[in-house]
Amino acid sequence: MTFLINRRVWLGSALAAGASRAYPDMPSGTLVIAQPNEPQSLTNAFSTEGAIYTVSSKLFDGLLTFDDDLRPRPRLAVRWGFSADGLALTLHLRPGVQWHDGRPFGSADVAWSVLEVWKKYNGRGRSTFANVAAVDTPDALTAVLRLSRPAPYLLAALSSIESQVIPRHLYADAGNPLANPRNAAPVDTGPFRFARRQRGSFIELERNTRYWDAPRPKLDRIVLRSVPDAAATGAALETGEVHLGTTTLANIARLKANPSLAVTAIDEAYSASLTALEFNLDRPVFQDVRVRRAFAHAIDRQFILRSIYYGFGRVAESPIPPALAAFATDDVPKYPYDPKRAEALLDEAGLKRGRDGLRLTVRNDPTPGAESLQTAQYLRAALARIGVRLEVRTQDFPEFIQRIYTRRDWDTAIIGGTSGPDPAIGTQRWYWSKNFQPGVAFSNGTHYANPAVDAALEAAQTELDPAKRRAHYVRFQQLAQADLPRIPLVAGARVVVSQRRLRDFLDSAEGLYGNFANAWLA
Repeated sequence: MTFLINRRVWLGSALAAGASRAYPDMPSGTLVIAQPNEPQSLTNAFSTEGAIYTVSSKLFDGLLTFDDDLRPRPRLAVRWGFSADGLALTLHLRPGVQWHDGRPFGSADVAWSVLEVWKKYNGRGRSTFANVAAVDTPDALTAVLRLSRPAPYLLAALSSIESQVIPRHLYADAGNPLANPRNAAPVDTGPFRFARRQRGSFIELERNTRYWDAPRPKLDRIVLRSVPDAAATGAALETGEVHLGTTTLANIARLKANPSLAVTAIDEAYSASLTALEFNLDRPVFQDVRVRRAFAHAIDRQFILRSIYYGFGRVAESPIPPALAAFATDDVPKYPYDPKRAEALLDEAGLKRGRDGLRLTVRNDPTPGAESLQTAQYLRAALARIGVRLEVRTQDFPEFIQRIYTRRDWDTAIIGGTSGPDPAIGTQRWYWSKNFQPGVAFSNGTHYANPAVDAALEAAQTELDPAKRRAHYVRFQQLAQADLPRIPLVAGARVVVSQRRLRDFLDSAEGLYGNFANAWLA
């Protein structure tokens, strides 16, 4: 049995449940959200670490937002359009928007963020905005992105969670932007302002009384409580200590039976996720594709989906998850569960069993989180059957990011991330050789490089014809699955649990990463 409410169904039932009470005229209290991993900073302009998004999306509005059909809707930009040749995108900005310090928001902020932040420091932005050659600012409320080649996906990248505009006046002349103290105490444009933070305990946001979209927001404040233990999140939801959170999937059936709680799956293309086993290709043993393919044949993905993800998702056999139906293909090299084939490949690679039965010892670093850790523990058992000892290491989220992307002190890792809303935005970053950038989180950490893959990705980035663009992505998937720098495991649905008295928090395709300006407590 699947204990799941589709997000569209949830929206309808929630609105029906609240039909007897209109939106509150006054702010409706404090929303408490359980935060499993503590973010290093509070702006995702520089980073794509998932822990940031829930917080920063409430602080910074995007240039655009998106409805359930991924159609762009106005936010900080009120009008937009491409030139006939696809080489210019003009954004007309909303007048009267202020940064939280009272300074006006404008085109200079957009230009600086595009050229000096997103293109240089963001793991997704480095590829997303690669074709942006310049940004013109003919006036304070107009920004024109000049492209060296067309970028048909670019509008999809202009939400807050993808491309966060930050205040030029606080960054441009302040040295290294990665070390700017405003990353920890942001000045922003969204419905909520940063109030205070106690590391390891909570982050508190307060209502922005000068928000451009008055009378929103509907809440007085948001408190994000640090609850690293997913089981504890489930208990806190049951007692009412928190209003919203994610918990272990093993708890979902019990929580679904609680009449005060709602269980919602967020499974739309905008936030389509994929979890993969990555190889550090700087390690000589993993430079032999037979070893990588052997690992793939040793893994029973159906077991992972059934026993660890409790059926919430689908088996992944390609770099682009099935939710991105316009681009995903099943026509790729497959690696069915076959331990005997795995052993034969290791033999061919010269990794024979020793007297102790071992062929190889490697380490694995799972992304902090219950399902990732359980997957690592399963892989340890599965790989032991083919003579590979997998030593699983755990650490907190900041240490995980440092280990994988800065120090590169790792052999294999289990890494999940969003692949949407377009492959050029969410998928390319893992495979594009030009996105190998030590220090940039959730970039090409494997150090994978294949000129044919780069060519397919770059052609798809600029192709305006949908059929031809799909063909480029099919080619990319086929090449990548033959090389296998990362083994796709599961395309999971994100399952959230909320108090039923929390209303209208899922009002856009960004899901939990929306700005919550419409959210209220009954």
